[in-house]
Amino acid sequence: MVLSKEVGRLRRYRLPVLLVTFTIVMLANAVIMQLVSPVVLLALPLGIGCVIAVVAGYRKLSQVVEQRADIPELAAVRVWSQLRRGALLGSGLFVLLILLIGMFGGWQDMSWGSVWGCLGTAGLTASIAVTEEVLFRGVLFRIMEERTGTVIALILSSLIFGLTHSINADATLWGVLSIALTGGVLTTAAYVATRSLWLSIGLHFAWNFTQAGVFGVAISGSAEASHGLLRTTLSGPAVLTGGIFGPEASLIALLVCVVPTVVLLRRAARTGQIQRRFNAVA
Repeated sequence: MVLSKEVGRLRRYRLPVLLVTFTIVMLANAVIMQLVSPVVLLALPLGIGCVIAVVAGYRKLSQVVEQRADIPELAAVRVWSQLRRGALLGSGLFVLLILLIGMFGGWQDMSWGSVWGCLGTAGLTASIAVTEEVLFRGVLFRIMEERTGTVIALILSSLIFGLTHSINADATLWGVLSIALTGGVLTTAAYVATRSLWLSIGLHFAWNFTQAGVFGVAISGSAEASHGLLRTTLSGPAVLTGGIFGPEASLIALLVCVVPTVVLLRRAARTGQIQRRFNAVA
């Protein structure tokens, strides 16, 4: 009886328990990976190790804290196909974004970077993508949705996702709002449409890796120079290039991301994945 009460109490406070745990993990991961990112022999294996540890930790905590025997959002079925589709979508969207910026005169300079830097950035962006998707989609959105319904949870979790980027060195108010609308809403839509974290993880990773690891553009207002296959310098009005925050704050980024977001949410609506508030509470 006592054990049953303890389990019930633990599950009651699952949101703060999981939220605090994975927020600490996210911050620790960000600090460690930024320190080792220039050293590929450390960054790549540490990034891969972080991915494995975070996924395993999420499974275990979900079973212990929430008493869930099954974790459907991390189901083994179609893992690689979901990751592959997410990666194609994320990389394709960023390539389209950077090409459009170039077409309108936003490229100042582009030169060769480093293959080793590219590999190190792969470890960094993989760990960031997995940690943030687990925290914001797997924990925050999923549990909020049960109480508020899909629409409110999507809006609130995306705004919180954007606000967390306000601590970056070159953060701007528009940049924070823009990344909430692009990164936050798009990846949440990917989760809602599939009820799986794998598509949103693949999308998040590929966007960041293409941005920093391929084109060498700083991510989301980070003052740290990206180590990529290329070194790309953008120049022009902030509405075109995103200014000091980076391409995510470009108006073009919003236009590029709105189409797949709408497609994913329409698919979710057709397949009955949009939860109303009264259904969620019930």
